[in-house]
Amino acid sequence: MEFKHVNYLWDDSVAAGMSPIDRLVYRSNCLGADQRITNTGGGNTSSKSLERDPLTGEETDVLWVKGSGGDLRTSKAENFASLHMDKLIGLQKVYDAAPEKGPKTPAEDGMVGLFPHCTYNLNPRASSIDTPLHGFLPARYVDHMHPNSVIAVAASKRSKELTQEIFGGEIGWVPWLRPGFELGLMMQREAEANPALKGLVMSQHGLINWADDDKACYDLTLALIEKAAQFIEERDKGEQTFGGQKFTPLADNDRDALLAELLPWLRGRVTFEGQRLIGTVQTDATIQRFVNSHDAPRLAELGTSCPDHFLRTKIKPLYIEWDAANEDLAALKQKLDAGLAKYRDDYAAYYEACKHDNSPAMRNPNPSVVLIPGVGMIAWGKNKSESRVTAEFYNCAVEVMRGAEAMDEYIALPQQEAFDIEYWLLEEAKLQRMPPEKEMARRVVLVVGAGNGIGKEAAHRLAAEGAHVVCADLSAEAAQATADELAAKYGQGIGVAGSGVSGCGPAIGVGVNITDRESIRQLLATSVLAYGGVDHLLVTAGVFLPPDREGNLSDDAWRLTFEVNVHGAYNVADEAKKLFADQGLNGSVVLTTSVNAVVSKKGSVAYDTSKAAANHLVRELAVEMAPLVRVNGVAPATVVQGSTMFPRDRVIASLTKYEIPFEENDTDDGLRTKLAMFYAQRTLTKQPITPADQAEAAYFMLSDRSSKTTGQVFSVDGGLHEAFLR
Repeated sequence: MEFKHVNYLWDDSVAAGMSPIDRLVYRSNCLGADQRITNTGGGNTSSKSLERDPLTGEETDVLWVKGSGGDLRTSKAENFASLHMDKLIGLQKVYDAAPEKGPKTPAEDGMVGLFPHCTYNLNPRASSIDTPLHGFLPARYVDHMHPNSVIAVAASKRSKELTQEIFGGEIGWVPWLRPGFELGLMMQREAEANPALKGLVMSQHGLINWADDDKACYDLTLALIEKAAQFIEERDKGEQTFGGQKFTPLADNDRDALLAELLPWLRGRVTFEGQRLIGTVQTDATIQRFVNSHDAPRLAELGTSCPDHFLRTKIKPLYIEWDAANEDLAALKQKLDAGLAKYRDDYAAYYEACKHDNSPAMRNPNPSVVLIPGVGMIAWGKNKSESRVTAEFYNCAVEVMRGAEAMDEYIALPQQEAFDIEYWLLEEAKLQRMPPEKEMARRVVLVVGAGNGIGKEAAHRLAAEGAHVVCADLSAEAAQATADELAAKYGQGIGVAGSGVSGCGPAIGVGVNITDRESIRQLLATSVLAYGGVDHLLVTAGVFLPPDREGNLSDDAWRLTFEVNVHGAYNVADEAKKLFADQGLNGSVVLTTSVNAVVSKKGSVAYDTSKAAANHLVRELAVEMAPLVRVNGVAPATVVQGSTMFPRDRVIASLTKYEIPFEENDTDDGLRTKLAMFYAQRTLTKQPITPADQAEAAYFMLSDRSSKTTGQVFSVDGGLHEAFLR
C-alpha cells in the first residue's frame, strides 16, 4: 500500500538481529513517532515471547506490554511490563469466582491489583489497565492505537456500519466499554467467534489489531489507518468543513499583541486553590479553521470522544463566541468572565450528577482548553509539557470531529462514562502515587542577566526546583546557551514534531536591552506567549566601568552605569508591574545590588553610588508593588567567578594593583581564582563568594520561603564587616 496519511518507518536492516524485546521497542517507537497514529502517552503495543524462567530454567510464555504511564515514541525496554501468560490467563478463573463481577465493579478493578502476582523476572514496571486487551487476544503481536482517522469512525453515529463499509469482514467492532478486564474478555470472545478477524474498532475509543509476526502487525496497523484516512479524504467537505468560515482570524501581529495582554489575566482566572497553570497557545491554520467555523460552538459543546482525549482536555473546552472584527479586548474579557462562570457551574453540575459515594473530590472546575475565534486555542496544564500535550490532544479531537462529520455525524462519549474515566479510583490512585511537586513547579521565573555569572547560576538553581525559566540577557546568544543547558538537563517536554502545536520546553532564551522599555515589553510578551504569564522576576544584569589610569570616569561611563544598574532594574520591574496586576497572583521581584552600596572606597564611585540607589529602589518598589508583589534585594560582595565584570585584563589589573603574583600564561580561571582568594581574605569567613552563593539567596527571596519578607536587602558577602549595618 502507498501511504499518504501515515509515515512508514520500519527498516528491516535496523530491526534485523534485534532481540524480541528490542524489536518491540523499535516497533513502538516507529508507531509513536507519528501522532496521526497515536496520542502522546497513549496507545499500547505488546509481544509474546518464550523466555527462560529464572527459577525453574524452563521456557515460559511471557507477555511484554507497554507499562503504565509510558509513551510509545520515547519508550525503552524498561518501559514495558512483563507477565507470565499462564498466570495472566489464570486470573480469568479468579475473576469468574467473584460473587459480583462485571464492568466498573470492584471485582474488575481488583484484577489490576493482581497483575503484580503475574510478573515475570521481578520486572518493576507496573502493568497498565490495558494489559488484558493484549493478553487475552490469541495473536503473538498486538497494537492498540488511537489514530485520528479510526477514532473518527469510532466516534460516528453509524460507527458499526462504517467499520463494515471501510474494512469489510477483516475488522470487527465492539461497543464502548471502559478499558479493563471486561473489555479484554469481550475482545477475546470476538476473536474466538471470528477467527478471520485481524482487529477491532473500539467504539468511542480507537483501534486494536494483531498478527503473528511483528512487522506484519506494524504493516497492518498502518494499512488500517491509511484506509480509514483515505475514506475520509474522499468525503472531505473542503471549504465547508465544520460548516464553513464564520469569523476572520486576526493578523499575526494583532493576535500576538492581544494574547500578550490577555494571557496573564486569563491565567489568574483559571488558577484554582493556588494551583497555577502553564499555558500553550496554538494559532495555526488548522485550529483557526475550527474555531472560526459555524459548527465550532456545537461541536465544542459536545466535548471529546476518546477517553485519552478528555483525560487531558476535560469533558469539553470553553468556546467564546467573540468577533475580532467588531469587538475589542474589553468585550472579550467580559465574555470570558461570563463563559468561565458558566463553565464552572456546568462542571460542578456534571460532577454532582455523575459522582459516586466514593468519588474523589471535584478537581479544578476551570477549562483546560479555551477556544477563541480569530485567535486560536489556549491550553493549560501543570507544566509546559502537560499544556503542550493538552493542546495536541485537542488537535486530535478536532481531526476526529472533522472526519466523523465528513462521513456521518460526530457523537461524544456519554457524560457518565466520561466521568467514570476522569474520576476512576484507579486513576486517582495513580495520581496519589506521583511524587510531590517541586517547590517552584507551576511557576515562571524571568531571569535578566541569565547569560553568565549569578544569573546563569540562578537560572539553574530555579529550574532544579521545577521553575519554567525565561533566560534573558543583553546577549541573545548567551541567553539561549543557558536555556539550551536547562533544556538538555530537564527535557524539552513531551510533544510531537509536526503536531501543529508550537512551543518550548522548560526554558527559553531571549535577548533584551533593559535600558530600552520597548525591548523589555517584547521580552515580557515573549514570556507570556511561551508560558501564559510570569510569577517571579530576578534582575542580575549590571555593569562596572572602571575609571581610567588617572582615576577619571567619563560622563558617558557614569551615565551608562546608572542607566543599567538603576534605571534598567526599575524599567524591568515597572513594565512587569501591569502584568502582575492583570494576573492577580502573588509574585516576587529580586534585584541584585552590592555590598559596595554601603562601603565607600576609591576607584568605583559610579558603581558604588548606583548600587546605593538600587538598594533604595528595592525599598521604594516594595511599597509601590505591595501587597501583591514582594520586592527584595541580594547584595553580593565581589563575585569574580563567571562574572562578565571581570574580563582577563581587569583581573590582571587588580592582581597587579594588589601585588598578587601571577604568570602571564595563567588561564583565565586560574587568574580569577587568585583574585577571588585575595578578596576572600578580607571577609570573616575567608571563603570566596561564588555565583552559587548568590543563586541560593535569590532562590530563597523569590520563593514562598520568604513570603513575609519585602523591602529588604540580603547581603551575601562572606562577612564583610565594613558593610555591617550602621
